[in-house]
Amino acid sequence: MNRADAEVVLGVGGGIAAYKACELLRRLTESGHTVTVVPTASALRFVGEPTWSALSGRPAATEVWESVHEVPHVTIGRRAGLVVVAPATADLLARAAHGLADDLLTNTLLTARCPVLFAPAMHTEMWEHPATRDNVATLRSRGCVVLEPAVGRLTGADTGKGRLPDPEEIFRACRRLLARGVLPADLEGRHVVVSAGGTREPLDPVRFLGNRSSGKQGWALARTAAARGARVTLVAAHAELPDPAGVDVVRVGTAVELHRAVGAAAADADAVVMAAAVADFRPASYATGKIKKQDGRDPEPVSLVRNPDVLAGLGAERPRPGQVVVGFAAETDDPLENGRKKLARKRCDLLVVNEVGERRTFGSEENEAVVLGADGSETPVPYGPKEDLADTVWDLVRDRLAGA
Repeated sequence: MNRADAEVVLGVGGGIAAYKACELLRRLTESGHTVTVVPTASALRFVGEPTWSALSGRPAATEVWESVHEVPHVTIGRRAGLVVVAPATADLLARAAHGLADDLLTNTLLTARCPVLFAPAMHTEMWEHPATRDNVATLRSRGCVVLEPAVGRLTGADTGKGRLPDPEEIFRACRRLLARGVLPADLEGRHVVVSAGGTREPLDPVRFLGNRSSGKQGWALARTAAARGARVTLVAAHAELPDPAGVDVVRVGTAVELHRAVGAAAADADAVVMAAAVADFRPASYATGKIKKQDGRDPEPVSLVRNPDVLAGLGAERPRPGQVVVGFAAETDDPLENGRKKLARKRCDLLVVNEVGERRTFGSEENEAVVLGADGSETPVPYGPKEDLADTVWDLVRDRLAGA
């Protein structure tokens, strides 16, 4: 099957987050997929059938007894290239785990022979209940992908873990499954730390020294590690991106804050990947008021002091025996030669070398690089989605962890 334009089944459970599935549906259709929406009866109490039909451009499938001659309870799942359920309620996860077939969606889940992804949404107590955890474990053991819910505002005034992941993150997970299928959970039981984004060093209340990092490569590293079973801590400097699904996010601003956060998270980590663009310097002093222009006078020079070298510190100290440390280097000239020097200087196990230039600019959805190893290896990664580079990095990390 050509997964680039495969048919997608969007199952919608009966939760308040059903309205967010409309955005996911839009992204799927705009990316060229034919989408059949299969809402539960409860879901239709939140978002009506006309909405799903209008957004998908085809009738929503709601009943086993409609168009019986087409045998919808069998054919919908058989022809799908992906089934994604969002939101997946506690009830729906339980019915799927136990193989019930009491409506069209659960019938579709039983007949599907393609990747199946669940995006849970429920109150924290429901998500943490042993019954739900057992159901999730059962589904994952059968090869289904069950995203971790996000942390945030829930129904009413409640806040906690159980929020539906951002539709953009669910869409990225769908795109990944369509492109590559279900990956093995080869990082199960591992804790990995990823830094991402660009630090900002304040000069006065309205100005800062920063860089052009978008954080997209670090986000890709975090979401792919989570998809492969790892417990992921993302130390996030400035990035205008939604939190990756199933990832613990620690927000930081400056290089000093990032240094502290990475150090704390790395204490029990199996691997640390430093994809953040960390400022080498910061202003020596901070002006408590906005620095004003003075007519006829040049501004005072900005004095800089050196920031902590986070990557070098990790490479030298290794908070945990056998820990794998990965760095990134953006180079404009002689990338491999300069990369080898940096690899030795920082004492890391792997260094991802990007050559900054055409098709390799900050903020792009694609990347290409060469991953240098302390053992002398070179692993080229051709131009493509940043998730592809992330998977290569985790392949190399996994092999080193296995050999430790």
